[in-house]
Amino acid sequence: MPFIDLETLRFDAPERLWLLVVPLALVPLWIWQVTRRAGDMHRLRRHRSVPLRERFRPLGGLLFWLCVILATASTIVALARPIARTSLLRTAGVDLVILQDASASMHVQDVEGNRWQRSMRFLRILGESLSWREDRIALALFANLATPQIRLTTDPNTFFFFLDHLDQAPPFRLEDDTTWDTNIETGIHWGLRLIDKDQELHGPSPNSKVFVLVSDGQAWSGKVEESLLAARKYGIPLYAVGVGTSAGGIIPAPANVPTGEELEPGAEEEEPVFVHSLLDRSSLRDIATAAGGYYFELDQQTDREIASTIISAARERAGTRGTEERTEELYWRFLMAAAVLIVAALLFVRDRGEMWIHTAGAAAVLFIITELMR
Repeated sequence: MPFIDLETLRFDAPERLWLLVVPLALVPLWIWQVTRRAGDMHRLRRHRSVPLRERFRPLGGLLFWLCVILATASTIVALARPIARTSLLRTAGVDLVILQDASASMHVQDVEGNRWQRSMRFLRILGESLSWREDRIALALFANLATPQIRLTTDPNTFFFFLDHLDQAPPFRLEDDTTWDTNIETGIHWGLRLIDKDQELHGPSPNSKVFVLVSDGQAWSGKVEESLLAARKYGIPLYAVGVGTSAGGIIPAPANVPTGEELEPGAEEEEPVFVHSLLDRSSLRDIATAAGGYYFELDQQTDREIASTIISAARERAGTRGTEERTEELYWRFLMAAAVLIVAALLFVRDRGEMWIHTAGAAAVLFIITELMR
């Protein structure tokens, strides 16, 4: 909640403040009625005898009129257009660096579509869960090699443009040997380079930085421990999101495998080699734990639950961007207080007909105020 500096309070329409004379004049009348009611109750208890003990509400219907008086005063202050300087402590955002596995095993069809398409649907939910006001996102794909696709950006169009154009298949071809390997070391290395480059271009950021690894954990290579140690030196946790199933499936053969008709004369046709790939939960869980994060698995929780958990954990680590000061109109706060008081006043009305009369009157007053505030 913003802090309001009352010393800077002023009114754009101070000529309307004289109307406060009306509720101020009603306050002594209300106090006199309270005193009179107390005297009546005292006399009744002394001079009236009944078989059962009578209980009287101390203020009775006078509470209704107190709420009306206060609501009237609050409405008049709102009509005077109060303005003050407010201070709001701005919390830093989140920097999500997504490390997306694009190796050959992501073509396996053991989930809806295949693992790559399933990952893209999750990344879309992850992007939709960000506020994009202070939050930023970056994306790097990796197999044996890694390629950054999106640098840290606050532009959601850049991120969703990538998802729209590469949601069917990864850019790494099955015909390339480098696609048939999953090198997490290279992925984390490029993730750190993205952060270093952003600091070089824009300076240090108070945003909380998080790696989100989306992979099946199949056929890890590289010195993962060294990369994780480097990430921990940066203070960046890694959250692993597993995609695939324990049963797994067959990786499709590359399109350039020669058939019998394409072989040279005298060459023998080789039997196709089928590679079976399954979700390696234990590797992903160990990597997430070593990097100070957690392991999640698609289709074990909803995508939105996983995205919200990751973003919420990152926000808890975020710093602040300092105090933001601005001039703010406060009339809506007084109108809200008047509305609450009117609703509270209706709770003290015992006669239903009287309640509807007061409700109609309050609606008419609200209409008049709305027209005046335009």
